[in-house]
Amino acid sequence: MGIFKRIKTIASADINGLLDNMEDPIAMLNEYTREMEHELGKAQSALSRQIFVENKQAALIGQTKELMERRTRQAKLAIEKGEDGIARLAVQEKINHEQQLSIYEQQLEAIKEQTNILKEKYNELLVTYNELQHKKILLASRANVANSIKQIQKVSSTFSADNIVRGVTKAEEKILFMEAEVQAGGYTKNPLNSYAGTGFSYVSDDEVSKELEKLKG
Repeated sequence: MGIFKRIKTIASADINGLLDNMEDPIAMLNEYTREMEHELGKAQSALSRQIFVENKQAALIGQTKELMERRTRQAKLAIEKGEDGIARLAVQEKINHEQQLSIYEQQLEAIKEQTNILKEKYNELLVTYNELQHKKILLASRANVANSIKQIQKVSSTFSADNIVRGVTKAEEKILFMEAEVQAGGYTKNPLNSYAGTGFSYVSDDEVSKELEKLKG
């Protein structure tokens, strides 16, 4: 393999590893959880501000009612004292406060509707967040199991059965060849030894005569 091809392979492996890390399902789940928590925080802040506005409006209505009651008492007291001008002014302010009270109460109803909408949205987000937390635990468990199986399969794949069989066969052939060499050595070792004891020696006439007599007999 050329050096440039090897560099390209290494760079590709590094990039793929980086992408795999970026697409880690557990990291993705954690990121989604953080995003959901951020959205919950924003919704809670908005709801808090809305409740503050609602409470402030309710307090304004309470103050307006209190002013109306105060002007009513002032008008009655002025009438008792025969001060019609003061009574008239008190009654006029009371009417103004009544008109304001009507507007404030309408505004409060609109504010309450918005508050209810925000509460519903917040509750929906909270339910979704809780579901996400439960699902995160389940998915994390599944991811761990899948990753463990993947690692086992990856390790298993490094052991090639074919290579092992070929290796064993090759080793067996070497052993058979070694055994054949040993056997062949037994047959071919000192081939002249079989003739060593058959050297020709001198034979006497008596030995020859005796052997002839035996054959004749």
